[in-house]
Amino acid sequence: MVLLAAGLVLATLVKLAAATPTRRDAMVIHERRAQPAKGFVNAGPADSSTQLQFRVALVPNNIAGLESELYAVSDPSSSRYGQHLTPDQVAEYVKPDAASLAAVTSWLQANNIASKSISAAGDVLQIQIPVSQANTLFDTQFSTYTHSAINGTSIRTLQYSLPSDVAPHVAYVHPTTSFVTHWPSPEVKPMPTQNGKRYIDPSCADISVPTCAIAEYGIPTTPATQANNVLAVSGFGNEFVNDQDIKTFLTQYRPQQANQTFGTLFFDGGSNTQLSNEGAIETTLEIEYTLGVVTGAPVTYISVGFLQNDGIGGYLDEINGLIAADSRPTVMTTSDGWDEDQLSLAVSQGLCNAYMQLGAMGVSILWESGNGGVGAGEGEFCTEFVPASPSTCPWVTSVGGSQQILENFTPDTFSEIAADFSTGGFSNYFPVPAYQQEVVSKYIASLNGTYAGLYNTTGRGFPDVAAESVNYIYYVDDGDTGLVSGTDFATPVFASVIAMLNDELLTAGKSPMGFLNPWLYSPAGSAALNDITVGSNPGCNTNGFSAGVSWDPVTGLGSPNYAAMKAALGL
Repeated sequence: MVLLAAGLVLATLVKLAAATPTRRDAMVIHERRAQPAKGFVNAGPADSSTQLQFRVALVPNNIAGLESELYAVSDPSSSRYGQHLTPDQVAEYVKPDAASLAAVTSWLQANNIASKSISAAGDVLQIQIPVSQANTLFDTQFSTYTHSAINGTSIRTLQYSLPSDVAPHVAYVHPTTSFVTHWPSPEVKPMPTQNGKRYIDPSCADISVPTCAIAEYGIPTTPATQANNVLAVSGFGNEFVNDQDIKTFLTQYRPQQANQTFGTLFFDGGSNTQLSNEGAIETTLEIEYTLGVVTGAPVTYISVGFLQNDGIGGYLDEINGLIAADSRPTVMTTSDGWDEDQLSLAVSQGLCNAYMQLGAMGVSILWESGNGGVGAGEGEFCTEFVPASPSTCPWVTSVGGSQQILENFTPDTFSEIAADFSTGGFSNYFPVPAYQQEVVSKYIASLNGTYAGLYNTTGRGFPDVAAESVNYIYYVDDGDTGLVSGTDFATPVFASVIAMLNDELLTAGKSPMGFLNPWLYSPAGSAALNDITVGSNPGCNTNGFSAGVSWDPVTGLGSPNYAAMKAALGL
């Protein structure tokens, strides 16, 4: 597999003048795919007058240097561990060099196109042009695509070209060749009943509420004290969180936190309406459980709207916005994803490099691994195992799912197995990173050829860790309640553990954990987790991978053990 280098790119506001159109005889194909992703149907050429908004990402000047810096501040064996970079220091690595900026802006000027920078380092430009001009500019034909799982249409192309003297300076143009469908929300189950009435088993044997996670993982209930230790929850599109729903849930299931509220941050026209019957189950539950688990720690809901219809929910804009902000959360959790090959390699690498920037600044980024076993969004309808994005990005921490197995739960006897829906496997885009090279090699060797040809033996392995993911209670829309399962809910729980550890680190005068993976895979870090050795993640008409000793592509290194993690951090 050829892995292409790419990175996110930013630039300054540029006012562009009229000039000669692009030379059509000097164009080279920049990105191409043979066919749209499964389920997308070409409905014909896009209307020539429709306005399209693109992100033009320039090649960063030294992304390899930033990777080295990320390891230097994230590896516990490094003398610089915890000495996170400032935004200005990060920008020095990702800003385009003068030649790249001149080549791209001159090309746009020659085609009467105005651009503006939308990133702090000037490596990502935004342009808006009609379909007719986009067809000419990129020497292609944009078409309208439909998909049964998408409300609306997508305007995309199977390939686009750039002038030969511009192409070396551009990482990607987006959205162009990416065809993304986000995973569906987890299935809702009714609340358990006893004698015809709703019944909540207080032992945590059948359901999960915040106090269950606190007991299972030994999370402290002493109030946090560090106001700048913010845990952020990402939400996209029309995902709203009602304040009264949160208060009602906390009053019943975590009374100590009943008066705790959450902050908001908006990108791309995001909002958080308080109208009744508009609460989103998934996002509401994430806020309910982060507030319910992190006693006293500040929680912020980040809402990203629809202004950038790029197919990936505005994630690029969210990250670039956080990079440019005056302050950032110390932990960010996101429950969403798509099959890796739906987003182009170049854009995937660009998004991943943006997470690298945040990690270098000291932000822990956690993503759910998915709920489709080795089939990810394909489930059983696949002939090869399907990696999940953005979990395959080596600069994020991927969280898989577990479930507790005892009918009579007590914290002292708590035990876990893998949740059979926990997505995991190996990337087709990203190679094995240094921090997990040893454990991934050992696991693949243990397979002894099983599933040969169904997965990439040289790819980044995921998930990295896991947490309880079965039968979470939610409360939404002023009374709608039920049970849901998924790594969507394991992720905010693990993020809450990191937030509470960060509070103790900051109180002790230390830095927050930042990019987690080098620490998690270190001898001290991995020993501080609960290794999960039973279970598997079937999919693609196979039994999937099996959990085992140490790392595995079902539950990663295991679930959190707060006391052990605290001790491993020297607290």
